[in-house]
Amino acid sequence: MKKPKAFTLIELLVVIAIIAILAAILFPVFVRAKQAAKNSVELSQARQIGMALAMYLADHDDMMPIFYAYNSVPPAGQPGHKGVEVLLYPYTKDDKMFKSPNDQGGPYTSIDVPGADTYWKAYGSSYRFTQCLYTVVAGESSQNNAPLTFNRSVNATSIEFPAESRALRVEMFPFFSKEYDTGCARYLYDCDPPYDYFRMWSPTGGTVIFMDGHAKHTTGPGQFDEQRIDVEGHKSGEPHPTSWSGTWYGVCD
Repeated sequence: MKKPKAFTLIELLVVIAIIAILAAILFPVFVRAKQAAKNSVELSQARQIGMALAMYLADHDDMMPIFYAYNSVPPAGQPGHKGVEVLLYPYTKDDKMFKSPNDQGGPYTSIDVPGADTYWKAYGSSYRFTQCLYTVVAGESSQNNAPLTFNRSVNATSIEFPAESRALRVEMFPFFSKEYDTGCARYLYDCDPPYDYFRMWSPTGGTVIFMDGHAKHTTGPGQFDEQRIDVEGHKSGEPHPTSWSGTWYGVCD
């Protein structure tokens, strides 16, 4: 009988090289597909949150919910935790609605709430609510566990440009990084410790939910800065004389 011929070393190396080339070509495709799927889920959830906000407004004479943000005492999921998402829960029926699939937390979340590896786990929401578009009650509204000291009532019908006004946005955008925000002067995320809040979530951008209920993926600072963030319709990147950032973002976001 004729003895079967084995693969030579050269043949094996050629096969391995071909597999390596194919992997190098296909891996970025798989990564992009996975990211696109996450962005799609985030966008779908955002639209449902927009619908929940609309139902809340219908039940409360168009008065916007009371503003809360980043409250960690007690943290999310614990009795007594205060957050806008808690007020919207009767309309979402699912607290995971506020957990973005892109949420990877940040350098500060696990410090503020030990064991919290996402904004959702620490504060109840992967999304930041636009302060100037929400009702503020002095002594009740709070941010970073500190009560706010002023009052502001916001009726949704008084918002000048609902289709352009961001009701809430995903917490992290790629253009919050030092690469785009030199000196941490515009968005206050990628700063030097201990004020380092930035972590890359999605390299393509992030979801914004607008006051008319629609949601879209925002990909760059130009789009972000053109969005309106208060009742009168000031744009996020519009100059403001007393804001720490020099823009309305520093006052309202």
